[in-house]
Amino acid sequence: MLFLVSCMIQANAYYYQQCSTKGTRCYGKYIRCPAECPSSESTDPKAKVCQIDCDKPICKAVCRSRKPNCNAPGSGCYDPRFIGGDGRVFYFHGKRNEHFTLVSDSSFQINARFIGHRPAGRSRDYTWIQALGILFNSKTFSLEAPKTPEWNENVDHLKFTYNGNSLVVPEGPLSTWQSPQKDVKVERVAERNSVIVTLENVAEILVNVVPVTKEDDTIHNYQVPSDDCFAHLEVQFRFFGLSPEVEGVLGRTYREDFENPAKVGVAMPVVGGEDTYRTTSLLSPHCAACVFSQGSSYHTKVNSEFMATLDCSKFSYGMGIVCRK
Repeated sequence: MLFLVSCMIQANAYYYQQCSTKGTRCYGKYIRCPAECPSSESTDPKAKVCQIDCDKPICKAVCRSRKPNCNAPGSGCYDPRFIGGDGRVFYFHGKRNEHFTLVSDSSFQINARFIGHRPAGRSRDYTWIQALGILFNSKTFSLEAPKTPEWNENVDHLKFTYNGNSLVVPEGPLSTWQSPQKDVKVERVAERNSVIVTLENVAEILVNVVPVTKEDDTIHNYQVPSDDCFAHLEVQFRFFGLSPEVEGVLGRTYREDFENPAKVGVAMPVVGGEDTYRTTSLLSPHCAACVFSQGSSYHTKVNSEFMATLDCSKFSYGMGIVCRK
């Protein structure tokens, strides 16, 4: 009977996906993909693919884009605008040429390098996310969009390092690189400039590189200089099993006890925290509020006392701590 089931799954492999995230409700189950997106892979960067959110109470697959959705929770785009785990929009400007911790949990940390520009007469920098630095399982990984005077969509504007060494991910959709332990994976979504980075059982990061366009410059009066198009990252994060103590510019919004200071109804709600989340380098584990511990390994245990008091009537979006029936 097991042989028969196995054969059926293989015969319709592109219709089914297995939930492989350990410790989740749907782990090990094979789930049928919607007819609109029967496969989890596509060479068309605009096509939607099959995704299973293993943390959802209902084990169900949905169609989703493989590029960041800048209007969804977990995103960080523009200059930069974030949408937290609570679904609230806020802006965190930071400062140009400095580094800030976006997410810090006990077993991993994600930092960002901000680039920017301050035109004459401005009281603060315009800033964008130029690079991400990841600390995970005693290893480091980074990706960045190097400075370029003019944007050329036929050139790949992404550079990667693993444990301090440069690595090459060949251009082309579905091109993939994995770490020796297979706990870090980079997959190209398009020919160039779009990737998905997966930290095994911890997080999925959708990344897209874009320039500040002439239209953006005109609308916002950035006064971008002629020698830099400020190539930067659009990102969207999906997390699996964050701890109740998670910190960071974005990470704190996934805490059950977080009270978002962003003012409702304001066109551009800005929140602070520069001193709290500033770190000395892209791959530094230290900031005033960071909780990451180097050498720690991933675990999915969640404090039972915390779970007992978790209000399941509030948000979860399937991206942080998840309520289970």
